[in-house]
Amino acid sequence: MLLEGKNAIVTGGSQGIGTAASMELAREGANVCLTYRTHEEEALRVKEDILALGREAIALPCDIASFADAEGVVQAALDKFGRIDVLVNNAGMNWDGVSWKMSEEQWDRVIEVNLKGYFNFTRQVAPLFKEQNSGKIVNVTSINGMRGKFGQTNYSASKAGIIGFTKALAKELGAFNVNVNAVAPGLIETPMLASSDARDKIVGMALNEIVLKRVGSPEDLANVIAFLASEKARHVTGEVIKVDGGQYI
Repeated sequence: MLLEGKNAIVTGGSQGIGTAASMELAREGANVCLTYRTHEEEALRVKEDILALGREAIALPCDIASFADAEGVVQAALDKFGRIDVLVNNAGMNWDGVSWKMSEEQWDRVIEVNLKGYFNFTRQVAPLFKEQNSGKIVNVTSINGMRGKFGQTNYSASKAGIIGFTKALAKELGAFNVNVNAVAPGLIETPMLASSDARDKIVGMALNEIVLKRVGSPEDLANVIAFLASEKARHVTGEVIKVDGGQYI
C-alpha cells in the first residue's frame, strides 16, 4: 500500500471527488480526517466506510473559508492521529453569473471558499510539515482555471489562483522535503452535476471537447491524488496534472 501508516486531511470529503479521494487514501493505508459543511449524513457514512477498511477516521463540520474552523480541524486531526502527513485541499463551490450581473457577494464568497479556504488549511499544516521535514499537499483546481469559462469569472479566477498558490508554495516548502502539486479536472460526474437541470446539455458540450469521449469519474481524480500523496511522487512538485480525458487539448 502506498500510504501505510500515513495520516491525511481531505476537505470536502462528504461527496464527489472528496469522498473518492478519502476512500482511495484509506484503501492505500491512510487514516483520514474529512471535513464537510452541509452533508453530515454522507460524511458520517464515508467515515464508517473508512473504519470498515481498518483505518482510523474522523468527520468534522467546517466552513473552510473560516481560518478558525481550519485551525480547529487540524488540531483535532493532530489530537486523533498524532501527526499529519497529507493535506488534500478539495472543498469548493461555484456561484455562476456573467460578469456584468455578478454581485459582490457572488464574487467574494467563491474567492473566500475556493482560494482563501486552501490558504487556511495550508497555513495550519505548513509549519508542521516544515518541522517534520516531510509532507504532501494536493490542491484540486480545474481546467477552467487554466482556460477560463464563460459565466464563471469568479470560479475561474479562484482556480487560477490555486495554480499560482501551488507553484509558489512548492518553492517555499521544497527545501523541507514537502511536495505541493495540483490536479485539474475537466468535467467530472459528481452529485452536483447529476442534480443539475442542465446536466444533459453540459455533458453534451463537454463530450464535444473530451477526446476520450467519456465524462470523468471522481475515482479518476482520486487515483492521481493518491499517487501525488505517496512517495511514488517524491520527485514531483509544483505540477498541475490535468485529469480531463483530453478536454483541455
